Amino acid sequence: MPITLPLPPHDHARRVVAESTGMPPASASLRVRRAAASDLDELVALELRSFSSDLLSRAQYRRHLDSDSALVLVASANHHLFLGSAVLFFRKRSTVARLYSLATAPETRGQGVGAALLAAVADAARRRGARVLKLEVRTDNAAAIRLYERHGFRRSGLYAHYYEDGADAWRYEQTLG
Repeated sequence: MPITLPLPPHDHARRVVAESTGMPPASASLRVRRAAASDLDELVALELRSFSSDLLSRAQYRRHLDSDSALVLVASANHHLFLGSAVLFFRKRSTVARLYSLATAPETRGQGVGAALLAAVADAARRRGARVLKLEVRTDNAAAIRLYERHGFRRSGLYAHYYEDGADAWRYEQTLG
C-alpha cells in the first residue's frame, strides 16, 4: 500500500519537484511504494548518485525485485522524481528483517525522505511478521547514524573492515512494536 506524506514546507525536494514538473510547490508530496521492474533504470541511477562504493548492481536489483525474500521500496514525488529507495531482506521462519540499503538523492538529504522510507520499511517488516529490524551503517556516516537513532534504532555491535574500502560498520537494531 503506498504511503503519501506531505513534504516539510521549506525543503529542497519540493523546489526540485516544482522545477522538474512545473507544478506549484504546495502540490508536492512524497509517496513510498513497492518498486516495479520498470523502475530498474531509475533505481540504478539513484544508486550511482547516492553511493561511491558497495553499490548494488543492475543484476542485484533485478534479482531483488523478483525475490520473495526481498522488498524494494521507492520514494517519489508526484510520481515523477525518484528521491530514495530501500532494500529490505527477510528469511523464512525468522522474526528478524534486515534493512540492506537506504539511499536518498543527494539533493534531498535531510528533507524527510529517509524517515519516510524507514517508516515504510518498519511497516513492511511488521506485516511480514518481523519483530526486529537490523541494519549496518558506516561508522563515519554521521547523518545516517542520527537518522537511525532518531527513529529508535540502538547500536548493537561493530564490524571491522565491513565495507569494500575497509571502513568499519556499526550494527543497529530496532524492536518492532
